[in-house]
Amino acid sequence: MAGVTRTPTGLTQGSTAPAGIGTSTLRPDGTLKVTGEFAYASDMWHEDMLWGHTLRSTVAHAEIVSLDTSEALATPGVYAVLTYDDLPTEVKHYGLEVQDTPVLVDGKVRHHGEPVALIAADHPETARRAAAKIKVEYAELPVITDEASATAEDAPLVHEHRTDRHAAHVPHPNIVHRQPIVRGDASAAAGRADVVITGEYVFGMQDQAFLGPESGLAVPAEDGGVDLYVATQWLHADLRQIAPVLGLPEEKVRLTLSGVGGAFGGREDLSMQIHGCLLALRTGKPVKIVYNRFESFFGHVHRHPARLRYEHGATKDGKLTHIRCRIVLDGGAYASSSPAVVGNAASLAVGPYAVDDVEIEALALYSNNPPCGAMRGFGAVQACFAYEAQMDKVARALGMDPVEFRRINAMEQGTLMPTGQPVDSPAPVAELLRRVKAMPLPPEQQWETTEGADIRALPGGLSNTTHGEDVVRGVGYAVGIKNVGFSEGFDDYSTARVRLEAVAGEPFVTVHTAMAEVGQGGVTVHAQIARTELGVQQVTIHPADTQVGSAGSTSASRQTYMTGGAVKHTCEAVREKVLRLGRERFGTYHPAWATAELLLEGGKVVTDGGEALADLVDVLGEEAIDLELEFRHRPTEPFDLRTGQGNGHVQYSFAAHRAVVEVDTALGLVKVVELACAQDVGKALNPLSVVGQIQGGTTQGLGVAVMEEILVDPVTAKVRNPSFTDYLIPTILDTPTLPVDVLELADEAAPYGLRGIGEASTLSSTPAVLAAIRDATGLELNKTPVRPEHLTGT
Repeated sequence: MAGVTRTPTGLTQGSTAPAGIGTSTLRPDGTLKVTGEFAYASDMWHEDMLWGHTLRSTVAHAEIVSLDTSEALATPGVYAVLTYDDLPTEVKHYGLEVQDTPVLVDGKVRHHGEPVALIAADHPETARRAAAKIKVEYAELPVITDEASATAEDAPLVHEHRTDRHAAHVPHPNIVHRQPIVRGDASAAAGRADVVITGEYVFGMQDQAFLGPESGLAVPAEDGGVDLYVATQWLHADLRQIAPVLGLPEEKVRLTLSGVGGAFGGREDLSMQIHGCLLALRTGKPVKIVYNRFESFFGHVHRHPARLRYEHGATKDGKLTHIRCRIVLDGGAYASSSPAVVGNAASLAVGPYAVDDVEIEALALYSNNPPCGAMRGFGAVQACFAYEAQMDKVARALGMDPVEFRRINAMEQGTLMPTGQPVDSPAPVAELLRRVKAMPLPPEQQWETTEGADIRALPGGLSNTTHGEDVVRGVGYAVGIKNVGFSEGFDDYSTARVRLEAVAGEPFVTVHTAMAEVGQGGVTVHAQIARTELGVQQVTIHPADTQVGSAGSTSASRQTYMTGGAVKHTCEAVREKVLRLGRERFGTYHPAWATAELLLEGGKVVTDGGEALADLVDVLGEEAIDLELEFRHRPTEPFDLRTGQGNGHVQYSFAAHRAVVEVDTALGLVKVVELACAQDVGKALNPLSVVGQIQGGTTQGLGVAVMEEILVDPVTAKVRNPSFTDYLIPTILDTPTLPVDVLELADEAAPYGLRGIGEASTLSSTPAVLAAIRDATGLELNKTPVRPEHLTGT
């Protein structure tokens, strides 16, 4: 792994601890997962459990005229059937930010696949058959599917009586949130431009497509509460939404993380959590709910589809004069995290470029399409697709190399964002572009062998559609910017509990957080941090649950920064208590206890010169040091609702891609040959995991470029392809070579100088692939995903 390294900040212990930070320590769950032995949430079992099932609406917008559950209740083996009228409290809605989502349909269906009724039975097939016996009569209503139908004067309102904090600031009740950003004078700057390029772009609805479906097990407790074992991204946010609906205090609703088979934002909202708990409390028995793949497509939010209009101006020497843009995101039937996605899309809308004069408008709609919310990249993905296409068009109009044009306009440390916030840590945009362009290109016509064409290396692959005729190569570049952590004044914090004690004559550390391990490798990094800070090899990670303070969501590329920061912060406090205890017990035996800088290394207290003063087990004796502390990043502030100005983000991350594609122009088939990435990570705490995250994000960006899209009928608002048969994701045969070049330029304000890395590579991979296809074909291609008919004109 090539890279530039600067000394990271905050290294209070030596960085060479065995299996400590900076080493590619193997993941404790890795072998279990690849051998099929890892226990996911869907594998959970309880001796006398029931099975839960959800009846979902077959239409997208309707009043429920009648709902008859009597035949379902009479089915042998059925223990309970619940509808909206059976909910136990006056709290019948929930939501991450806006509590607008009904636990079960509240008389009006607002999207296809909305939960109508719940069934608990002694067998999953019994529950499904009972659900089929429920009679629902719908009076269908006109559907809202786009901006025109949502904002028309006579448009029906998706939510008639809004009281959320955004309602007073939007021009129409069917707009969830609107964020303008104005800096400088874009109109005056346009007059100085030698070229002005406009473009309109469409970004399709992408699914997170995690392989482990939504699942959980709710167990009623003797104290009248409930224990929920669930695959989620944010235990405490789930708790905050579940308890009021159940009418229970939070201390009686105990959540424990179960095995999570991927998330990517799709588990940040609730799915089966409240439903499982309601059935368990009603029946007095444990209830397990596992969605099948069809239901999973309706059981979680998706990435917002978007329509984007951009205008870029530049002088003939390649300097951007201004950018105007309008971004319309479809939030679907419920708010979810749409307000925050709007803030991200607006504040990152011009990309990693220095531009003084901007006019930006971003908004999210309410519609009768499927609800959309968090997905890896969170509003920045859609914007990056459009602004990078624009950068290519402007470069072409100027007759400039597209990478050179980007380099001329690249932001750097000190550049002001459109919000007026200075970028106060390294912003190596030009260097990332230089590095990715300097990587060797893959050989031409790799399909040619001494035995003829290797069809696996050709567009169409094993379908054997071509042997190289009509195949042309294209190369494209893109670079993106993503914020890290929660923004706009959100009180973003994380909690860690660390216990150090002597067990069987060895120092032993237990780290306890509520961080959701969804595949990102956080449990590995937490152990690495503890080993580094406390000099102890034996580290156990306690299962994540709500018996410790919140760790926030596993999203926004924040967990290593925030919960890793909390583990570091708490370990430092534990270490100080150890050293204080050592001075009390052994201070009179050696003057270094009072005069030297002391560290914990190799299970000993040592001086910074390496002299051992005492074994850690002797210092501890029978005493255990147990601390639980919170960690916060520096505060942010909301964006001004009129100008969009404000220090809204805590950190930025950057990645650049070069895509190499081969296109069969006759059949419209695309083979992505290579997708190379250069990314700044601040400090790679686990280099192997860092590369894995970058490659994973790159592959998701590839998917939305050429194959992934949830198709919604524009007339009925029904989902057309809720299966992996019809919704395609990249397989190993679709995934190209993924070279990665890692830079480590420390952010002085972050723990160890690290930078959140989980999302940036998802941004620029999509526009790089589109740019390469344009380079090969000469076509405009302003929509994702690119389909064969877009290339052939058929």
